[in-house]
Amino acid sequence: MKVTLLQMNVRDDKRANLEKAAAMIRRTVEKERPRLIALPECFDIQGGPPGTARAAAEPFPQSAAYRLMQELARELGVYIHAGSVAELHEGQVYNTTVVFDDAGREIARYRKIHLFDVATPDGMIYRESDSYGRGTEIVTYQVDGITFGCTICYDLRFPELFAALARKGADVIVLPAAFTLMTGKDHWEVLLRARAIETQTYVLAPGQIGEYIENGERRRKYGHSMVAGPWGTVVARAEDMECGVTAHLEIDHLHTVRREMPVREHHVLGTPVSTG
Repeated sequence: MKVTLLQMNVRDDKRANLEKAAAMIRRTVEKERPRLIALPECFDIQGGPPGTARAAAEPFPQSAAYRLMQELARELGVYIHAGSVAELHEGQVYNTTVVFDDAGREIARYRKIHLFDVATPDGMIYRESDSYGRGTEIVTYQVDGITFGCTICYDLRFPELFAALARKGADVIVLPAAFTLMTGKDHWEVLLRARAIETQTYVLAPGQIGEYIENGERRRKYGHSMVAGPWGTVVARAEDMECGVTAHLEIDHLHTVRREMPVREHHVLGTPVSTG
């Protein structure tokens, strides 16, 4: 299966961000013809003064970002894993992934479970829970008989979520992200490769790159969107710019790795991972 990850520099202009996402998707389909396109976390808006995310949030399916991705999936005949957007649901805002099939039908919706409330080494304070509610559901979907699992950014640090997705049969796990420069330079690649090795899945990680302003502070995102394979190798990596990165997922290779190193059958602590 051919997939493309889009790496974007998202700022606090929602209309401009959506126009950019649409243009990148159209170019990708024209040039690469992938089966699935994955966008980064918060591809609709990031940064701005306090309350920007809540003010930008819209209910599904009325959301402008939702309708745009749905229309593009239908028009272009491609699966779109729509990173994440601010979803308004029953008065609460969620950081939400929505996935559309090649006919524009919604086939998955995942609300981010682990919220980024941390202080990074450069002194920046992040309080995602000030803007978003916490999701509770573990979500998978199917593309051509291949099972995909949903995660978002900070979820990467919680291997139990990835193990739960593996138990649900995930062959590919998608992680839209907006990793900070300070955390990304030390943790991004090693964590992505570790999660791929542990679960024996492909991990697709489309990220944001570049600077944005939040609450008057200049912040920088790490980028380095990548695909990690089930053996833990880096299959594809984006350059330090807004771009797409394309990879082929070799499902036969995935099954070979699982057969030759059957860790899913060797669990003796906790709940064994399903052999699917």
